[in-house]
Amino acid sequence: MARHIFILMAVFQLTACIGQNGQNNSSNSLNKVDVSQKTDNLINEYIDMDIFSGVVLIAEKGKPFYEKAFGLSNRTTHTPNTLETKFVIGSMNKSFTHIVILQLIEEGKLKFSDKLIKYLGGFNQKDADQITVAQLLNHTSGFGDYSSPKFFNLPYDMKNIQGILPLIKEMDLQFKPGTENLYSNAGYVILGAIIEKITGKSYVQNVEERIKKPLNLNSLVTENIKSIPNRAIGYMKTFNGYEDNEDFISEPKPDGGFFANAYDILKFYREYLYGNKLLSKEIKEKDDFFKHIAPIYQEHGAGIPLAGGFNGANTVHLELLADDISIVVFANMDEPVAENIAIGILHIINGKTPKKAMLPTKLNVYKAYSENGIGYVSQNFEALTDNWFENDPKDLILNNLGYDLMFDGKLDE
Repeated sequence: MARHIFILMAVFQLTACIGQNGQNNSSNSLNKVDVSQKTDNLINEYIDMDIFSGVVLIAEKGKPFYEKAFGLSNRTTHTPNTLETKFVIGSMNKSFTHIVILQLIEEGKLKFSDKLIKYLGGFNQKDADQITVAQLLNHTSGFGDYSSPKFFNLPYDMKNIQGILPLIKEMDLQFKPGTENLYSNAGYVILGAIIEKITGKSYVQNVEERIKKPLNLNSLVTENIKSIPNRAIGYMKTFNGYEDNEDFISEPKPDGGFFANAYDILKFYREYLYGNKLLSKEIKEKDDFFKHIAPIYQEHGAGIPLAGGFNGANTVHLELLADDISIVVFANMDEPVAENIAIGILHIINGKTPKKAMLPTKLNVYKAYSENGIGYVSQNFEALTDNWFENDPKDLILNNLGYDLMFDGKLDE
C-alpha cells in the first residue's frame, strides 16, 4: 500500500460549531436536508473537476440519510458506480487484523507483551528480539513499509504473507522498538503471520470466520479479487488523461486490499467502534487504540478517520463518536479526494464552510505552471499545495512532478 494514507491509528479533531446558546451542532439538532443539499454542492465541485467518482453515505445512528453513487466504476465499459459497487478498502484491512489479534489475546492465546520472536524466527535485526505485539499494533516496532523493487518484482501470487515476510526479515529497523512512531505496513504483515502461526489457519480464513460471517458482511471479498463482479476499477488522473491502477492491485493481505461496498464498511466500523459482538468492553479497555479514542466519545463534533488508499483508490470512514454520525466516502480515483470530501462533510455537519475543491497537488501545480509560468508557481506555492499530505515534505511535489512529466514524454517541461 502507498504511504500516502490516513494513518489508521491517527485521530484528528475539528472544533465543533458553537451557536449563540453555547450548544454543539450535534446529531440532536442535525438538519439532514440542509446537510444533504450542501453535501451535493460540495461533491459537485469535485465532479466538475473530474477528480471524483465513487459512493458517499452519511448515517445517523447507523441509518443512512444520504446515500448516492457517482461516476463510473469502469471507464472502458462505461459502467456506472452503484451503491452496491465493491471498492478496494486499502489499509482499512488493518482494523480487521487488529480485531483478530485482540480476539486471540482475549482467548488467552497471545499477549500484548509477547515478543515477536516467540512466534516467528529469522528476525536478526538489532533489537528485533525486543519487538512486542503491542508495538506491531501501534506502529512503534521500528519497521516501516516493505514496498521496494524486490516486492514489486514478485509474481502476483507471491505478493502475500509468505512472499513478503522474507523481504521484511531483510529490512533494517528505523529506530529502537517503542521509542518512535512510524506507519508500518510491514508490522501488520507480521501480525498476520502471527495469527496464522497461532491458529493454524490462513489470515483470510480467520477474517472470514471471526468477522465476515458473524457480521454478515456479504459484500466483503477477501481473496480472488480480480474475478469480483461489480468491482470498481481505480483510476489515476494524469497529464494525458486517465490510467487504471490494475498493475498496483494484489491479493489482500493483513495490511490492506479487501474489497467491499460502503454499506458493509459502515456496518463493520459501527460494530468496531460501538459494539461488543466481536470485542468485549474489557479487551477494548486494555487496548491502546481504544484507550486513545475514549475521550472522543464525549466530544461533540469531533471525528476519527479510519481510511486507506493508494494509486487510484481512496476510502475513508469518519465517525463522530459523541454524535453517532458516520461519514463514508469511497472513491475509485486518486487520494486524497475521499478524505477531502469527508472532512468537507464534517465541516458542513459542524455548521462550517468546507474548503473549495482542488485538483490533486501535482496537477494543480502543473496547471498553474502551464497557464501562468514558474514565477507564479513560486509566489503561490503554499496556496497551490494546500492539499498536500500533511506529514510529507513539499519538496517531493516538484520531484514527483518532474518524474511524471518525464515518463509522460514532456521532457521540455
